[in-house]
Amino acid sequence: MKHSITAGLLAAVTTLALQLPLPVQAEAETASAGAAGLLDPMPETPQAPGFELPGPDGETYRLADMLGQPVIVNFWATWCPPCRAEMPAMQRAWEQLRDDGVMLVAVNVGESKGEIEAFAEQVQVSFPLPMDTDMSVSQRWPMKGLPTTFVVDPEGRLVYRAQGERDWDDPALLDLVRELR
Repeated sequence: MKHSITAGLLAAVTTLALQLPLPVQAEAETASAGAAGLLDPMPETPQAPGFELPGPDGETYRLADMLGQPVIVNFWATWCPPCRAEMPAMQRAWEQLRDDGVMLVAVNVGESKGEIEAFAEQVQVSFPLPMDTDMSVSQRWPMKGLPTTFVVDPEGRLVYRAQGERDWDDPALLDLVRELR
């Protein structure tokens, strides 16, 4: 192991592991996803839990500041293979969406600024990466594993959910998000 795990980080990962199934389970759910495996509609479109989180870039990210446009909110971790696998497609989606009135953020669950920065540099991610280091935000969102991504409409309602890895630059998937504008 390249670095030692502190007791606090170990406790946080253990807490997360008890609350979220392994990524393999979330990935398996992808096969049964609605809309031909694209995005699952959220029943009753509940209000999205708000958040105010710091990013490794020093910025503060608030969901409330992003509303008025569709917002893709991804929850991920560097230790999660499906999370890592979908990030290049998310970057390609961001490059297509950022000028289309759609926001994309990927909330890291339980990791340090250094881990997130190293990953973002390696994968060349340019969209915001808010940090939920204590997992207080991710625990309020209706998810069963990582990665889980939500599409929030301009009024702040959860419209779609994607549990497991997705091809985020798929034109049909992007059209579903753009239709919310």
